[in-house]
Amino acid sequence: MAHSVDIHVGKRLRHRRWMVGMTQGELASALGIRFQQIQKYESGANRISASRLWDTAQALEVSIAYFFYGLDARDSDIPDDFLDAETLIHFYRTMPDAERRLLREMAAGLRETVSASL
Repeated sequence: MAHSVDIHVGKRLRHRRWMVGMTQGELASALGIRFQQIQKYESGANRISASRLWDTAQALEVSIAYFFYGLDARDSDIPDDFLDAETLIHFYRTMPDAERRLLREMAAGLRETVSASL
C-alpha cells in the first residue's frame, strides 16, 4: 500500500508537470526512464529516490520543497486554494492575448467597484 507522503509527492509531481505542459513521456525522457515509471511515481505506487527527486525538480524547474508543500501541519496558514491559483495562472498564460486583455479589464473594473464600496 502506498504511503501518504508518496501519494502527496506524486500528486504534486503530476500537477507541476501539467502546469508546465509536459507529458509523462517528455519528463521520462528528460530523466532517462520510461513513462510508466512516471505513472508509478504520480500514483504513489513507487517512491522517488532523493537523486531522482532532485533531477525531477530540475526538469520541472522547482525546488525539491515544492513536492512537499502542504504536507506538514505547520503549513496550515497556507490557503487551501493555492493549487487553484496555480491552475488559474496556467489558464491565463495559455489564453489568447485578446482574452487576457479582457480578463485584465474585468479585474480592474472589479477592483474599482470593491474599492468604491469600502
